Amino acid sequence: MTAVEPSTAGIVAPDGINGFYEPVPEDNVPRLRRSGAGTAGIAPAELMDRHEHIAAVRAGQVGSMHSWELVTAVDGPGTRLTVFLAGCPLRCLYCHNPDTLKMKDGEPVAVDDLLVRVRRYLPIFKATGGGLTVSGGEPLMQPAFLGRLLHGAKEMGVHTTIDTSGFLGAYASEALLDDVDLVLLDIKAGDPETYRRTTGRELQPTLDFSRRLAERGTRMWIRYVLVPGLTDGYAGVEAVADHVATLGTVERVEVLPFHNMGKDKWERLGMTYELGDTAAPTAELVDRVRGQFRRRGLTVH
Repeated sequence: MTAVEPSTAGIVAPDGINGFYEPVPEDNVPRLRRSGAGTAGIAPAELMDRHEHIAAVRAGQVGSMHSWELVTAVDGPGTRLTVFLAGCPLRCLYCHNPDTLKMKDGEPVAVDDLLVRVRRYLPIFKATGGGLTVSGGEPLMQPAFLGRLLHGAKEMGVHTTIDTSGFLGAYASEALLDDVDLVLLDIKAGDPETYRRTTGRELQPTLDFSRRLAERGTRMWIRYVLVPGLTDGYAGVEAVADHVATLGTVERVEVLPFHNMGKDKWERLGMTYELGDTAAPTAELVDRVRGQFRRRGLTVH
């Protein structure tokens, strides 16, 4: 299967809000509507006319959300409220959440309603050293909404994390990053050709974003998905390890063994899953790749 080229119809600049990026609401954000229970128990945004809707999206007051969950020791330190936003510019062959790829498939949620959910878990965050993680999809597809969400959480004293590929890192304003305590950065391959085959996009924006984060002192956890026959090449792993070793704010590297648990989702969506016959990496392969990172003095999980 050839990776599907993501639409760029929703990328324009500047928007007068964050200076970089504006999702086009008519095309990419679900229209506001009345309904019962909202996404995973969060009330949907109130019904607005078209003009109000567009203004709310541009101002970051309304975003497109897929789901949320409360997890421990997965998406950052402590117990996390992880919010999955809808929309992603990458088309990773091993994506286990293909239902988050399109913004139009998410639910319209008001940032203030989502912050009510964040506030509910303040005692848990305080007790466990946890906080809010914004994932996706790709959270930087909706930077105005993301910025308001992060800022509201920081005003409550909540630890904040974004889980990102870094491909849209140029669209993250300095003000947005000021409200980020930790970045979970997925570096999906070490050479441009493999990265392009894996994601349908270019590697360089991710490398540039990682350097920007390091230069501003932002803490990072690096994630590397190990796929046999795709991202397991020795030279490719060496390239990632060499790069990560130059970033002074990396606290840990997570080597994540491939699994095909998302295959059923692909099939339900009528999409061809190219890695259906790919087995999980052996323990020996996982140890080898983790060792390549450890030899740079990096903390590896």
